[in-house]
Amino acid sequence: MNIKEILAKCDHTLLAVDSTWEQIRAICDDGMRFETASVCIPPSFVKRAKDYVGDRLKICTVIGFPNGYSTTASKVFETADAVSNGADEIDMVINIGMLKEGRTDEVLAEIRQIRSACEGRILKVIIETCLLTDDEILKMCDIVADSGADYIKTSTGFSKAGATFHAVELMKKGMGDRARIKAAGGISSIEDAEKFISLGADRLGTSRIVKLAKELK
Repeated sequence: MNIKEILAKCDHTLLAVDSTWEQIRAICDDGMRFETASVCIPPSFVKRAKDYVGDRLKICTVIGFPNGYSTTASKVFETADAVSNGADEIDMVINIGMLKEGRTDEVLAEIRQIRSACEGRILKVIIETCLLTDDEILKMCDIVADSGADYIKTSTGFSKAGATFHAVELMKKGMGDRARIKAAGGISSIEDAEKFISLGADRLGTSRIVKLAKELK
């Protein structure tokens, strides 16, 4: 797989709490230059970024990020606000405590409400695999498939660990072709990117691959 094919699967990401518009604009420029799948940025920058890139690049943002324990109503509002500001893709964080309590019907209901607020935009569901057991990961595969979301995503990149080969392999086994998989957090080499893709990831959340592409050029 060549670097251009890998870049086409990357959500070029900047979610640091001290991000500035100058930095966001720079990753938008990189995203357009290297033809990434999207840029994934904080909600407060969505409108400005969308006005800047127009239709040249997809804008992705995060909801309930990074902890996932906001109320469902606040997540739905965040989603509607992001959509109104021009977001093309939404990456939401589940309520992990709710899952661990066995309140799976509520987890499903929340995702469905956010799915509705997306108004047809791509929805990715972040499950934070480093905090889950294998059984919980497989359960979330069923929930995400039932919710109508487009992707299940490994990680925020802000918890104990990011994507692992084991988690992606397990998610592919549990999900099959019912929804796609996004691996995110800690993807630092082209070799890692290729491995995650070979295991079933259709998207990668990373900033490192663009940096490597610059070095190759």
